[in-house]
Amino acid sequence: MTRIDPVTGAVIQGALENIAIEMGHKLMRMSYSSIIRESEDFGAALTDATGRQMCECKMSTPLQSGPIPGYVRNVREVMEQRGEAVRPGDVIMHNDPYGGASHGPDVAFCVPVFLDGALVAWSVTTAHHLDIGALSPGSCGIVDAVDTYAEGLQFKAIKVYDRGEKVHPVWHILRANIRAPELVVGDMEAQIEAARIGAARFLTLVKTYGTTAIDAAFEDLMDYSERLMRQAIAALPDGDYSATTHLDGYLDDPDPSRKNLPLVVTLKVRGDSLVVDLTGTAPQLPDKPVNMPLVGTVDCAIWLTIRSILLDSVTYGQIPQNSGLTRPIQIVAPRGCLANPIFPAPVIARFCSGNQLADTVMKALAQAVPHQVSAGIGNLRVVAISGLNEGNHWVHMEIMEGSYGGRYGMDGMDAVDTLYANTRNNPVEDIESHIPLRVDRYELREDRMAPGEWRGGIGAIREFTFLNDAGFSLEGDGHTYAPWGFDGGADGHVASLTLRSADGTERVLPSKVPYCKVHAGDKLISRGPCGGGYGDALARAPEVVARDVADGLIPADVALRDFGVVLQGGLPDVAATQAARASRRLHRDGQQTL
Repeated sequence: MTRIDPVTGAVIQGALENIAIEMGHKLMRMSYSSIIRESEDFGAALTDATGRQMCECKMSTPLQSGPIPGYVRNVREVMEQRGEAVRPGDVIMHNDPYGGASHGPDVAFCVPVFLDGALVAWSVTTAHHLDIGALSPGSCGIVDAVDTYAEGLQFKAIKVYDRGEKVHPVWHILRANIRAPELVVGDMEAQIEAARIGAARFLTLVKTYGTTAIDAAFEDLMDYSERLMRQAIAALPDGDYSATTHLDGYLDDPDPSRKNLPLVVTLKVRGDSLVVDLTGTAPQLPDKPVNMPLVGTVDCAIWLTIRSILLDSVTYGQIPQNSGLTRPIQIVAPRGCLANPIFPAPVIARFCSGNQLADTVMKALAQAVPHQVSAGIGNLRVVAISGLNEGNHWVHMEIMEGSYGGRYGMDGMDAVDTLYANTRNNPVEDIESHIPLRVDRYELREDRMAPGEWRGGIGAIREFTFLNDAGFSLEGDGHTYAPWGFDGGADGHVASLTLRSADGTERVLPSKVPYCKVHAGDKLISRGPCGGGYGDALARAPEVVARDVADGLIPADVALRDFGVVLQGGLPDVAATQAARASRRLHRDGQQTL
């Protein structure tokens, strides 16, 4: 039974979503750093008083908005344990990776919303900050942190405004312990103002419709989202669906326990409920930060992947993004594994690990809904570049794209952020106008297209030249394990990373690089991974293969080798192509029989 008429409920839903979207736009416009302003690595959401998500900014990063309920729940718990009261005018800062945050650089600012003296909601913004006072400059690529204390400042439900009054000592500590404080503190202040805007808009909405109507609409919207998810799960055949993928880990480490790390997912479908069991996943690394917080990273990676596949917006349209979507899903992760580490195991480099976990969930789901998934994705990488200018730090963070695998009826997407990232690339002009760096190449990789009826997406080449002495650190993955092909499609291609010195000598780097000093004239060359192919390459339409050749994605000899397409004058030779494909099928089927 509904608690409010559908029309009013829909109006309130639209209003809630618009509040979150406005918060996001205001945060982008007020931010100083390109990671928020251009890449949109932020989150904005409203929750009820207990932390249940009411709405989120859809243009933000899922890995930022998704954890917000966990932030709020932990803030409430910590303040209750301390005996601290939440009051009107408070602003609370929180980034505890074992208390809801995805990792330390993702700092939340939580504004409690009061009506007639009662706490009725929270307005929250999160964002990735360029530096948080860790062992090396930047807040990503810190792949050698031995524990969470080496990952930077930890804010566990700290009031930065108390009843409307700025808590100056906290801000003094921030400015004294963070590199590039003008950028970072400026971004934090932008977050606060965006959250305050959200709180004000929500109060206006409540005063317009009343708390009873708002509460009723919220409960109905959560029930609606839950029903959709349960119906989608119920449509799956009951059973267990398992998949395994691997992380590179630390390829240059002599300890075998630190590399080739399995991620194991078993989806247990029972009626309209789903258990996601991660038993079999590698143990945590106690002194390397590729571990993933269960709340804030693992849960978001799983929920996002399942929601995106089972409730595709192309089919279902706009679905209310709230806590109802997660009710039918239970996550089991053995304590002490990569996906449920024990404090103080470090977690700051959890980005690629979580993305690979999402890919593993998709690989398991492929067994139940093969037409709704893509083949394996090419993982992302994140680089932090920094230097000094007359004693002042400059810091830049760049998220370098991966690629999607082929999908049923569609080719994989080239050079895009995958799965739970959803960030945008930084324009070359923006990079070169703010830091002493030149972008020499930014293009798709040539002849690295995974064959399939629907080809895999192609990764990008990025080549940077350092114009001054500087340093960088980088977290990535996918140098060992190629993205998986599906339903006869070929596996994709691994990534690589090269440092070329100004004298021309080259050094091949692993997928994770601790802080490394470089000199003016040195170049960093990143080749992104390419997604897996989907379906039999010999079934790819010959005219589409001809277009791939015309677009420069593959040469004509590869069209023949991988797809059995013979081209004459740039067009498919029908008879020769049929003969070439028949020969290849015969050879392949004979090999399979053997």
